Amino acid sequence: MKFSRANCWFDYKTVIVSGASSGIGKGIVTKLIREFGCNVIGIARNEKKILEVKKSLGVFADKFTYRLFDVSVRECWKDFAAYLVENDIHPSLVINCAGILPKFDKFEHYSIDYIEHAMNINFYSCVYSMHYMMPLLLEQEDPGLVNIASSAALCTLAGTSVYSASKSALKSLTEAVREETRGRCYIGLVCPGFTKTNIFSNQAENGELEEEEDWTKKALNLVSKSCDKMVDAIVDGIWKKKRTNMVYGFDAHLMNVGNKAVGVGVSFLSSKMLKATHMTLFADVFSDD
Repeated sequence: MKFSRANCWFDYKTVIVSGASSGIGKGIVTKLIREFGCNVIGIARNEKKILEVKKSLGVFADKFTYRLFDVSVRECWKDFAAYLVENDIHPSLVINCAGILPKFDKFEHYSIDYIEHAMNINFYSCVYSMHYMMPLLLEQEDPGLVNIASSAALCTLAGTSVYSASKSALKSLTEAVREETRGRCYIGLVCPGFTKTNIFSNQAENGELEEEEDWTKKALNLVSKSCDKMVDAIVDGIWKKKRTNMVYGFDAHLMNVGNKAVGVGVSFLSSKMLKATHMTLFADVFSDD
């Protein structure tokens, strides 16, 4: 069985990918297996969707296995680590892709349960993953761990308070652990911009996205990177240069540069621009109630 890449530091090694059943996670799984010959363990909650991923791999399907559990539950990661040890499985790379985008809204409209749910999936799932996977990774030669954050960690916009907080926390955690493990483990951080995945599913309410104006859809598509191109950029950044900070997407670069140049002013200006568009997506954010 031939693979299209060669001489990569994680060729043929065991890789763990959370959020493996869709979006960026699914794309990374497919690329690692088809191009690098990796043995991938995907983590997801929906067995039907993860089985579709396995089926899509065709002749490479035997290089993909999966575990079904909720990444936001600490005990699940503890049990998963025990499973790896008991079955003599030695991961060399962990990529944390699982995440949700809460509905764009004012902070005051979110319930505490909703806030905790988002923080648990976007931040604490990575805390648990790092806590239980790092000891196993550090036993390997040339190990790595990559967290997928968001451009929201670079610049905060109105309506994204909880999402930005969760991804900013993940960014800070990743950067600190990188320094603590420097020379022992490669630690990567990815801050992608808008990507054409199903992450906007949480925004759909009473068909509001289906009814969104055509020009708004076009605007979103204009600044969104295709999932395949985003996956290519992420994986290339990991294997070619072991990049530690990866910012991908037009909007992500704009937010990154703007925040460095203008500081909090870019959040103010960006929020003003969003309000002026009268987009249905942000209607609750800029309502007068």
